[in-house]
Amino acid sequence: MTERARIIVGISGASGAIYGIRLLEVLQHLGIESHLVMTRAAELTIVQETGLKPADVAAKASVRHAIGNVGASIASGSFRTLGMIVAPCSIRSLSEIAAGVTGTLLTRAADVQLKERRRLVLMLRETPFHLGHIRSMAAVTEMGAIVAPPVPAFYIRPRSIDDLVDHAVGRALDLLGVDSGLVRRWGEDVGPVGAVREPPPEA
Repeated sequence: MTERARIIVGISGASGAIYGIRLLEVLQHLGIESHLVMTRAAELTIVQETGLKPADVAAKASVRHAIGNVGASIASGSFRTLGMIVAPCSIRSLSEIAAGVTGTLLTRAADVQLKERRRLVLMLRETPFHLGHIRSMAAVTEMGAIVAPPVPAFYIRPRSIDDLVDHAVGRALDLLGVDSGLVRRWGEDVGPVGAVREPPPEA
């Protein structure tokens, strides 16, 4: 890409709005253009979980698209991006994507990433799973999406919730080829740092 790098950020109504909010902040810091689309349920969750207003979150994005604007730039494959991260991703949004149902701009933008063979990362927030959930996850994976639940990484020895959120967001960006500087990497920052590799066995 010769133009400015762009990433689409979807925020659904699942618990964990902080992941999407932090993602927007990180992209702003990295100088990467962010295109935000939030579901109506996401706007309610944002208020409930963070005390922020949807407008406060929208202000962190380079561009905010209305959920019903199916004519938005991100609804077209000709609008080039590095990919899309849905953070958090509800099981409803994932199931719509798996079924090819594009009733909102969020699911349409996700569908576009798949048809254009771009990266689509779904930070699924649901537990436990029933068989229908698992089948939907299998379907989107077969279509090319990456299901990446924000599972806490305790090997980084987190000292706060922020540490866990940053690591999850950083790992999601890794999947789009973006090094956020947030990830404490095993064998580099934590764990056997600088360990000497054993020589290969002699033939």
